[in-house]
Formats: sequence, C-alpha cells, structure tokens
Amino acid sequence: MTSPQSDPAPQPPQGHVHGHTHSHGPAAPVSKHLRKVIAAVVIPFATAVVVGLIAFWPGGVPDHERTGVGFDRQTQDGKVVQVVKVDCADVNAAQVPPTGDTSTPSGREAVDEQEGECAKATVEVTSGDDKGRKFVEVVQPDAPRQLREGQGVVVAYAPDAPRDLQYSVTDVNRKIPMTLLAAIFALAVIAVGRLRGVMALVALAVSFAVLTLFILPAILQGSNPLVVAVIGASAIMLAALYMCHGVTARTSVAVVGTLISLLLIGLLGSLFIGWADLSGNTDDNTGLIHGLYPDIDMSGLLLAGVIIGSLGVLDDVTVTQTSAVWELHQADPRMGWRGLYQAGIRIGRDHIASVVNTLVLAYAGAALPLLLLFSIAQSSVGTVANSELVAEEIVRTLVGSIGLVASVPVTTVLAALVVSADRPGAGTSSSTAAAPARTGRGRRRKA
Repeated sequence: MTSPQSDPAPQPPQGHVHGHTHSHGPAAPVSKHLRKVIAAVVIPFATAVVVGLIAFWPGGVPDHERTGVGFDRQTQDGKVVQVVKVDCADVNAAQVPPTGDTSTPSGREAVDEQEGECAKATVEVTSGDDKGRKFVEVVQPDAPRQLREGQGVVVAYAPDAPRDLQYSVTDVNRKIPMTLLAAIFALAVIAVGRLRGVMALVALAVSFAVLTLFILPAILQGSNPLVVAVIGASAIMLAALYMCHGVTARTSVAVVGTLISLLLIGLLGSLFIGWADLSGNTDDNTGLIHGLYPDIDMSGLLLAGVIIGSLGVLDDVTVTQTSAVWELHQADPRMGWRGLYQAGIRIGRDHIASVVNTLVLAYAGAALPLLLLFSIAQSSVGTVANSELVAEEIVRTLVGSIGLVASVPVTTVLAALVVSADRPGAGTSSSTAAAPARTGRGRRRKA
C-alpha cells in the first residue's frame, strides 16, 4: 500500500473549491489523545486571558470635568417645533468683510448668507432637567444640515453660557432609523443563519461588551493600550469563535492560527509605528482625548486599533481555512498533511486576494474625504503618503494585510498537521474514520 504521506495531492472535490465560505457541516470528531493535545494549548491560553481580564479590569470610566468641546459636551434630546423663513440680514447671520472683499470664498459666502433667506427654528428640549424649555436656532442657507418642523435633534448644553445661548443644535436624532436598520440586520442573520445566526448575534453583543466595558475604560484608566488590546481581542476571539462554531478541535485550530497572526500584527505594528514616528494624535478627536487624559500613550492607542481592527477579518480567514482542510480530509482521509496543505493553500490564495482587497478598500473608503483634500491640493503621491494622517492608514492597512496573508499558510499547516495526525481509535467515530469518502467523480484509488 502506498504511504499516505507520499500520495499525490488530489484535486479537491468540486463542491469545496471556493475562496470564501462558512457553509460547512459539523466537524468530524477527533481522537481523545488529539483533543488532549489541543486542550493543553488552548486551556492555558484561555486561563491567561481570564487572568488578564481580572487583573486589568477598570471598574468604569474615570470622571473628568467636561470641556464643552466636540464630543465632550452635555447633550439632551430635542424637537423642532416651528420653522419660519427670515432674511439673513434681519437676524445678523453673517457679516460681510469690512474691506468689502468678496474675492475670497469666505467673503462670497458671507455676502450670500446676508442676502439670502435663513431658517429660524424654535427647538424644544425633550429630556433632562430643562425638559420643555425652548430656544431659537438660526440656520444659514448654505448650512449642510437644514432643520424641518417635527424633526428630532440632539442639543448641546453649555451651563456657563448666557441663558439664551446655553442650548444649541449639534446633530440630528437618528435613533429610529438606526434601530430599525439594526433590527433588519438581526432578522436577516437569524433567517439565513438560524441557530448559528443567533449565536453570531450573541457573540457580537459579547464583543461590544468587552470593547465598552473593558478595553475602552481600561485605556482611559491609564493601562498600557497594547496589553489591554491583546487581552480584549483574545477574549473577543475566544467568545466569538467558540460561540459561532462550537467547542471543537477545528475551532481550536482556528483560535491558535488567529492568535499567532495577532502576535505577528502586534510585533510588526509596534516596529513600524515607532520607526515611522507616528504619534497617533492627528485630528481633533485624538487631540481632545490627549488633552483630557494626557497620560494615555497615543501611539499605543493607534497600535491597539490596528490589532482590534484586524481581528474580525482574521477570524473569517482562519475559520475558513481550517474548515477547508477538514472538508478535504473528510473527502479523502488517506491524504497526508502535505497533500492537505497543498490543496488548502490553493483555496487560501483566492481568499488572500479577496480579503486584502477588502481591507484596503475599507480603509480607503474611510479616508476618502482626506484623499479628496489632497487631490484638490494637487499633492504628489509621495507627499500624500508621507503625511502622518495618510501614513497611519498605510501602516494600519499594510500591517493588517501582512497578518492576514500570514494567517493563511499558518492556519492551513496547523489544520493539516492536526487532522492528519488523527487516527481511528478511542474517541473517534468509526463511521467517520472508515473508508475514504467518494469524490463524486467515480475514481477508485489503488489499495
């Protein structure tokens, strides 16, 4: 009989050749000995994560005195009860430059605003201690957000301002459409995924809980952002993978592959963020965070964001690759680990192409307004790439993509070694480990 290790790698069954799927069935059971080996790796790691959560648990967000700037403002709900049109000159909505110069954009806008028709909105506060209080908001004709009667809004409260100026409209209330969209999403996931869809939603809720109750407060408390991100991301990974895919050897291999890839992303991110002198303080929001909590390591916060941002796509890649190898093994149990790896990596190459493109386009889409500004300024590609705002996104994208690319061969070889090391015996279903499964092509292997 030819050794399984030397068998040529057969082409995967036609039904399993694709680059992106999770529609796999339940994993075939593995031997008791192999389960013990996997448990010896996963259980200490899970224990370390739990210990880390306990050691770094923040106990809530630290208090601070509100600055009234940006997101750091007291807000309440409001409603527009009346809107009337008035001449902008009557409400002194804008001032023409004293020189009369209208050649500049600001000068032309000021003239248009003064000569145009403004909206004078009466807004009622609908929550908080001042519920029922009304104030007037003037909206200029070229304002990006126009108010309409009956519209829900978010109002900012400035207690130190004069009474007539204490409230102002800061945003539109979007709770109803956002809640409806979330409900449609949940129904779609449950309708298609059924029990697995329910578990995916539960895992999503756990991920948000870890993010809001542990990662963010712990960073604000002054803990090292990198350590907190690694612990939090590991907790999210364990909860999401085991909840969605079950406590099986196949899932455990995906966990180990994801962990190795996360460590690689952390090392590369730390190296290149430091080497490129990226401060992590590049816009008004990060500047506000640094002003309120000067002890936070902003470059560490950037690295933490890279790790957490890469985790979701990593889960997808590692689970898919592990499932592919398991399915290939079930199709031909006599295939050795080299054959399994070669067949699995062919699937992985398609997956690499799709997820890297997805990641790059996701970051480019998020930075599209910034890229438009550089285009307007007619800056060269080198100038754009060298600016810290864009360099952050480049480092984030490339480091995450390297981790994703590395996760494919790492997870594939782990899965191939684990599943090929399994042999029929105690703890293994004889029906699963019996004769090779048919490939559907009518071929018979020589004994």
